Amino acid sequence: MNHQLSVIGTGVIGNGWIARALAQGWDVVAFDPDPKAPARTHAFIENAWPSLQRLGLAESASPTRLRFVDSVEEAVIGADLIQENVPERLELKREMLAALDAAAEKHVIIGSSTSGFKPSDLQQDCHNAPGRVIVAHPFNPVYLLPLVELVGGEATVPDQLARAQAHYQALAMRPLVVRREIEGHIADRLMEALWREALHLVNDGVATTEEIDAAVVYGCGLRWSLMGTFLTFHLAGGEQGMRHMLEQFGPALKLPWTKLEAPELTNDLIDRVVDGCNHQAAGRSVAELDSRRDDFLVELLGLVQKYWPEAEGLEGRI
Repeated sequence: MNHQLSVIGTGVIGNGWIARALAQGWDVVAFDPDPKAPARTHAFIENAWPSLQRLGLAESASPTRLRFVDSVEEAVIGADLIQENVPERLELKREMLAALDAAAEKHVIIGSSTSGFKPSDLQQDCHNAPGRVIVAHPFNPVYLLPLVELVGGEATVPDQLARAQAHYQALAMRPLVVRREIEGHIADRLMEALWREALHLVNDGVATTEEIDAAVVYGCGLRWSLMGTFLTFHLAGGEQGMRHMLEQFGPALKLPWTKLEAPELTNDLIDRVVDGCNHQAAGRSVAELDSRRDDFLVELLGLVQKYWPEAEGLEGRI
């Protein structure tokens, strides 16, 4: 059975969705009012395809399974999933999503690639089946990075999110269902916090952009790519894990090291963080996690040196 993704808006993100869907053997129908859009999309796919081949293509994968149409109404015919990627302006997105909601069959999920807007705001002008209009926020390059944040709005019911999750899994994505809607979702809020701090460091003359990027690439970024923030700090607590780390370093959260204000470190927050880390550790000792992390970092360092040659000039400064 063939699956069809309908893509509305074919900029960088829209084209990323197209390339991913084609690589997974889906049919893709695209709409973009710009007459130059098809040529740009075909060039994008040609550039992305070698990387997708190295990752592994579905047996039926082919760039020929893409076609452009002349209207939103045509684009949604036969769709299993619709992905909206118009520019990040709320009124424009509301207008497009309302048109998609009016044209598409009521059971079809409509995902918005918005990086910041809440789904309840996006659903406001949808009167056909507003609950199926959700946030489905990917990360660039969409054809390689697997994370997609799924966020339901006030009109969304659990079944709609469950169906969305299944569709994105069929696209070889790793869906993260956000527990409640919030501007910026999860990953972008984390990235924006680091971004704000990095801008402060540049503005205050503490470091250059290159030095800050080196600090991430050769420091925290290497660990984050395996275990994220919480499990990284869990290991920093030694055999006692997160609880000891918070007891030892928790008070430093209130020191004026950053331009961002930390939350109050209540006992409830500590318990939730500790319990979450213990769940992530899944019964593995800190020594086991240390070994897993170190094996990963040795291999990853080789990749960093291969793919980030610009950093060679920083060797004496990092």
